[in-house]
Parts: sequence; C-alpha cells; structure tokens
Amino acid sequence: MHISREHLELLSQNFRNINETTKEIINLEAILSLPKGTEHFISDIHGEYEAFDHILRNGSGVIKEKLKEVFGNRLQKKELNLLATIIYYPEEKLNLLKKEFTISEYKEYQKILLLRLLEVTQIAARKYTRSKVRKILPKDFDYIIEELLYKMQTRDKEDYYEKILENIIELGAGDKFIIELSLSIHKLIIDHLHIVGDIYDRGPFPDKIMDRLLEYHSVDIQWGNHDMLWIGAYLGDRISIANVVRICARYDNLDIIEDRYGISLRSLLNLSETVYKDDPCKEFLPKLSKNDELKYSEHEIMQIARMHKAMAIIQFKLEKQIIDKYPEFNLESRALLGNIDFNKKTVLIRGKIYPMSSCDFPTIDIKNPYKLTKEEEKVVTKLKELFITSEKLKKHIELFINKGAMYKCYNGNLLIHGCMPVDKEGNFQEFIYEKKKYSGRELLDFFDKKVRSIFYSDRREDNGLFFYLWQGECSPLFGKRDMTTFERYFVEDKTTHEEVKNAYYKLRDNEEFCVKLLKEFGLSGEGHIINGHTPVKETKGEDPIKANGRTIVIDGGMSKAYHKTTGHGGYTLTYNSYGLQIMSHDIFQSKKKALKDETDIVSTRRVVDKKLSRKKVSDTDNGLRTKKQIEVLKLLLEEYRKGTMVEKF
Repeated sequence: MHISREHLELLSQNFRNINETTKEIINLEAILSLPKGTEHFISDIHGEYEAFDHILRNGSGVIKEKLKEVFGNRLQKKELNLLATIIYYPEEKLNLLKKEFTISEYKEYQKILLLRLLEVTQIAARKYTRSKVRKILPKDFDYIIEELLYKMQTRDKEDYYEKILENIIELGAGDKFIIELSLSIHKLIIDHLHIVGDIYDRGPFPDKIMDRLLEYHSVDIQWGNHDMLWIGAYLGDRISIANVVRICARYDNLDIIEDRYGISLRSLLNLSETVYKDDPCKEFLPKLSKNDELKYSEHEIMQIARMHKAMAIIQFKLEKQIIDKYPEFNLESRALLGNIDFNKKTVLIRGKIYPMSSCDFPTIDIKNPYKLTKEEEKVVTKLKELFITSEKLKKHIELFINKGAMYKCYNGNLLIHGCMPVDKEGNFQEFIYEKKKYSGRELLDFFDKKVRSIFYSDRREDNGLFFYLWQGECSPLFGKRDMTTFERYFVEDKTTHEEVKNAYYKLRDNEEFCVKLLKEFGLSGEGHIINGHTPVKETKGEDPIKANGRTIVIDGGMSKAYHKTTGHGGYTLTYNSYGLQIMSHDIFQSKKKALKDETDIVSTRRVVDKKLSRKKVSDTDNGLRTKKQIEVLKLLLEEYRKGTMVEKF
C-alpha cells in the first residue's frame, strides 16, 4: 500500500507517537475479532407506524429471544412478557404499573426491574467494545450505568453497588434509569437498520415513521417507488404532486398533506366542489374501514371522492406533456384521454375498444383533451408552491437523500426495493436518456445520480425522470410494462387492469441469474438479493426465500391493504453473526393492546443460511475498512520507528 507523506503527516496529528499509534492498532485488531452486529431489514411499511414502531422496539422478536436466553426458567412466562413490554414501551408501561402498586411496592419493584435490565444490557453489550457501549448509553447516566453493568466482575464492592441502586430509587430517578436502560437495549440489540423501500402511501402515518428514522442510531434507506413520488413532489414535479394527492385521497389520508405537512388543499376542494358537484364519483370513493365510515358524513365522503377525481384527471393531463417531451420513454400507451369516444362512451386501449363505466369529464375539452383549464392550472401552481416550501417535508426528503439510495451493497448482500429490469433471457434491458444508453448497475447509478443532482439544483420544475421512475418499463422501482391507473377507474373489464411484471420476477427464482446479478454489483455469488415491492402471497403458497436462498423478498404486507392477500402482517429479516433469519409476523393489533395485555407480535422464524461459521467484524464491510486503517497505521508506526516521522508528546 502506498500512502503519501502528506497523508501520514495528517494522520500523525491524531496519533502523535509510537505509543498512541500502537495502542490504536491493538484496539482495532481486537475489534476485528468481535462478532458482527445484528442488521435488521424492513420493507414496504406504507405508513403503518404502530406496527413498524413495535417491530423496531422488539427487534423482530430478537429482544424476547434474548430475555429467554438470560432468564431461562428463572422467570415465568407472565413475568417475561411484562419485562418485554417494559423494554418495548418503558415510559407508558411504567405509568400503568404505578396504578397497581403502593409507593413502597413500586420502589421495591423498581429495584428488581433495574437488576433485570442490567442483566439484559450486559448480555446485549457483550459483542461490543466498552467504548462503543459507552457511546450508546445516555450521557447523563453513562458513568453510573457502566459501573453497574460490570459489577458482576467483583464481589468486593457489593455494598457500593447496592448503595448506587438505593440512591437511584430514593432520589426519584428510578423510572428515568429504567427508561434509558430499555432504550439502550434497543440500540444494542440492533446494530444497523435497513429500510428496503416504500415508507409512504396507503397507511396513515408515514411522517411519524420518518421522524422515528431521523432519531434512529444507524440506518440506510433504499428508495421505493412510493417514496420517489414524495421526493419528486417536494422537488416540484407536478405529476408526482398529482399522484401523491390522488393516492392520499384514495386511502383517506389527505390529513397527511394538510395537517402534518401544512399543505392546504383548499384550491383543489373549491375546484372539485364546483366542477363535480352533481357527479356521484363512484369510482373515486375512498377506501374506508367500517370504523372510518362512522367518522364521516355522506357529504364529507363525497368531498374526498370529488377531490380524488379532480386530481386524477389533472394527473392524466400532465402525463401527456412528459410523454410528448420524452418519446424515448415509450409511454404513449398511457395517454388515454385522447382515445375516448365521448359519444359512444368507449375507450381504445392497445388496439381494442372497451366500454367505460363513466364518461363524465366536465374539465376535458374534446378537441384538446390534455389541456388544463385555467382553474386546474391555478390548483397545480398553488400545490407546487406549497409542496416545495413545506419545512417538515423538506426535513424528511433530506433524510431520503442523506441516508437513501437506489440500492445498497452491504456485507455481501444487494438491497434493492424493486428489480433489475431484464428481458426473458435475463439480459439487462437498456434505457435511453438524451441519446445515451444505460443498463445493469450503470442504470441504477444513473437514476441515483440524477435524483441527487435535481435535489441539489435550484430549479424546481417538472422532470420526466420522476414520472418514468414511477411507471416506466425500465424503472427498477416499478418493474412492470404498464401502470393501469386509468383502466382501474374507468373500465370494468378486469383484463385491462393487469400489469405485466418484468421478467426479473420469474428469474429471481433462478440461482444462476441471481449469482449473475450479484456479480454485476461486484459481490460474491454467496451473497443475497434482498427485495421488497411485491407482497409475498403466503396464502397461495408463495415462499419469500427463492433460488436456494439467493433471493429473499421481505414485503409480506405490513400495509393493512394487503392483509387479505398475504395472510399475515409482514416479513422482516435479521442478519446476526450466525446468519440470516426471516420472520413472518402476525398482524399487529394495536399499541394499546400490547401495553394493556402485554402481548407481542407472534413471529415465525426461519433460518435462511445453514451450517455457517460465526461471522466476525473482520468479515464485514466495516471490518474491511478497519483493516485498511490498520495498514495505514502500521506504515505510520514504521515511519516513527525509522525516525523519518518525528514523535510528538
């Protein structure tokens, strides 16, 4: 390894002499021999904050397993469930427990609880250095907790430790210590979190999920197609804005836009109430649960439906502008407003004529069907202005840019939300943009670079890129031939609703193809491709583990909209020092039930890899970087010993 003199001189400012350099080399070499930390993979959350939050808090069942390991037969099942619930939701559960105890009983239980939590923390911390554990512990209490954590190593200071515990409780800090220990256990159990796309749409609280991720100790995000809509909307892309509003209306989530992101929909409401006041809008009624139906009057439901329809028509008009501007996108089949025969109430789709369920379009000029009316122009202009100036949305999109990407190569695995566009033979499909061709890894790198360049640009205008990523044939986030949004609204013949998937979704069952794809990204054929995007239909016998374990699909339907299709509450994946394990989760009931009844999500665990040797930090990407650090430090040490670099004291 050749390192310049200037590099070594810079390094010598941190490691000033032989002793300091030697100490750091010894420390880094020791770290390489530790077991690798646990990675946690979650995808397709779709706004379901409570289920997502619970899975984060229980580490996909890892915390419960750790409790069984620590306490074995010492605790009965009821006590174990109570302890687990306290670790998951410490503040809320402690408040409930106070009502069940007298003051003296509660103080005694606090002491028992602190001792149990310290035992769990000790076990959870054993794969990390003391330095890393100290960084994880709360700053206000790190010294005291560290003292208590390592108390088992000596019996000569029992009175000292007993006095610490007594003072914590008597000074009224017991709850605070319990809460901080519980939160530290969360961080120690899961070293790093991967979100494999689609935080947004369908569910009610994507903003809460983003706020949670902003505070998470170590996370990366692979962009999903629904996430890309929100990125595009914030960056002023009008088609993305139209899609975001339309989908929120469809799933009765307009309050996300108005109440949480502070984006007024008054202009859209006024337009829809004027133009569609006599339209039943049957195709556009929001998807409501039985409980939600009770929240609204018939008039309020119709308001949502009219806004939904108004936005859909605006979207179809805007799409035509991009279709004409970028003919290389091959999206002409999506321009259907011009194919409507208003007299016969039919539409021409791919050479065949179909009757339409509705042909009531008061804002469409038959002679110029794609032209926005003046009122529609005003709505779009106002919405764009509000989206690009939303401070809360800005904060969330910055997280996508800073922690996100089109894909991630991490510890030998390829994380990609959707697919790699390929033909039936498995050849990478080519995408043409401004007369240049892109395919394979280069295609994903191109899209990634373009999204970032638009984010850092001062220009906020329509960009065909977001439209293509949402529904283009070679979009790695979409992975289908057509998005049949128009057909689902206006054509009852369900054959027109079918969206033909890219050949990737069959080929990912083939181990040879998977190895080829892994190598395209510079990875070993022993790695895994981890996908989301397409819900695994377990009720129909579909398996999330494919191609002899080379592909793992973890979209199991966390979204309530998919529960009937998938038959459960989603998949997650963990990767610890012993290998990959996939969990199938029962449907999460509610946080309230979890707190009251001390229930957990029942998870079924499957090992993906078998007969693997235990992996250490030296086997990871961080380990590779650490080895390079060691090499450079050894060069610096050699320079000190030769006298060519002067020691500083």
